[in-house]
Amino acid sequence: MAAVTPTTTPSTWSDEELAEVRGRLQEEIDALEADIHRHETEIASGDVTQGAGDDQADAGAKTYEREREIALTLNARDLVAQNERAIARIDAGTYGVCESCHKPIGKERLQAFPRATLCVACKQKEERR
Repeated sequence: MAAVTPTTTPSTWSDEELAEVRGRLQEEIDALEADIHRHETEIASGDVTQGAGDDQADAGAKTYEREREIALTLNARDLVAQNERAIARIDAGTYGVCESCHKPIGKERLQAFPRATLCVACKQKEERR
């Protein structure tokens, strides 16, 4: 009798594929943390007394730049959290399962957006709200 080998469906992830996704997510975390450090350094280096004597346009430009650095830092922190959450799902064996309907998330969606937590149908429902 011949041995039966399991077939792989397009939505199934091999250990090698999961390791690759995990590696990409970790690389992105490392790059984002470097960006966060750089932005925080730039924010911290903005001396409060540095703008003394600036006209309104200069003061406004400095304020805009500072707020931009803060926004970039917050966005990077959010992406780090999403990536860490995706890695935790890989480690727990729940990667690729929709958190809303518990059905598989399409492999193509996860290849394009590896942090996805919802299938396309649930994401569309969420966006309509």
